[in-house]
Amino acid sequence: MTQRLTIRKPDDWHLHVRDNEMMRAALPWTARHFGRAIMMPNLVPPVRTTADAAAYRERLLAARPPGSDFQPLMPLYLTDHTDPDDVERGFKEGVVAGVKLYPANATTNSAAGVTDYELIRPVLARMEKLGIRFLMHAEEVDPAVDVFDREAVFIERRLIPWTRDYPGLKFIVEHLSSKVGVDYVRSAAPQVGASITPYHLELNRTDWLGWGNKPYNYVMPVIKSEPDRLALRGAATSGEACFFLGTDSAPHSVAKKLAVVGAAGIFNAPVAIETYAKVFEEEGALDRLEAFASLNGPAHYGLPPNEATITLEKSSWTVPEEISVEGPEERALVYRGGETMAWRVVAS
Repeated sequence: MTQRLTIRKPDDWHLHVRDNEMMRAALPWTARHFGRAIMMPNLVPPVRTTADAAAYRERLLAARPPGSDFQPLMPLYLTDHTDPDDVERGFKEGVVAGVKLYPANATTNSAAGVTDYELIRPVLARMEKLGIRFLMHAEEVDPAVDVFDREAVFIERRLIPWTRDYPGLKFIVEHLSSKVGVDYVRSAAPQVGASITPYHLELNRTDWLGWGNKPYNYVMPVIKSEPDRLALRGAATSGEACFFLGTDSAPHSVAKKLAVVGAAGIFNAPVAIETYAKVFEEEGALDRLEAFASLNGPAHYGLPPNEATITLEKSSWTVPEEISVEGPEERALVYRGGETMAWRVVAS
């Protein structure tokens, strides 16, 4: 039985750390063990332009722990009015790593997202020409669509036509959450790839709602059925290049999570790579963890893997229950907080 595992340093291809005090509290947990991360642009206000992205990147770099070489990668927040010339300029200047679609009102801080998909076609055409990656919150926000079906309907209505219209464009379905999504990504690879979160690998909707409503398990896209969870575990541990690590770690204050309309998101950065190791061990696939965590994502984004490594060891430790945040937000609870984890990072 494997007791120690060394892999290339992983990257997180879907990360929220927010801004200001929350950013300074949350970012070091990712910078400890990850080489790079795609930094979600749904701030208030959003990261819409190259200038916005450059400024946010500077704030992120300033929030790194001393001596850290962690690199934030910056996507732009797509709107009905995104300027293709600004996208191109940011990409050529090395500031912009992709463009992120939030359908308007799909999730946290998405009110400024896309309302008319026809208006974004000039941006998609320019991205296809330049090789810029298209990151998607892949849910159809239509009151007639059941919340558990949003991913499947988005794939049918939006993604399949786009892959035909823009055959040279690389797509990423972020936080893949359904068996329908798994099957589609497999069929559309390598044009389409997908990130998978630790909590979609561990939880189903009964964990969320079956024993009383657990608001800390509320995310978007929502946690789905047990067959969906098993399909995601099979995909993540398969070694297939189209599936890769994206934690969707998303810190919120306790007050925001417990509000009448609670915020969507799980803060899992403090336990992310350790949770993936746990899942891969349970599936008998520890030999494939490096591909999922460290190789497949860079390949889909057209980047080299990290040269550095991390080492995980079978050694129990207790997950912190919360992190302190300066200012009015005060604290954010941690996924699996207070629990004992079997794997820990001992060198990075």
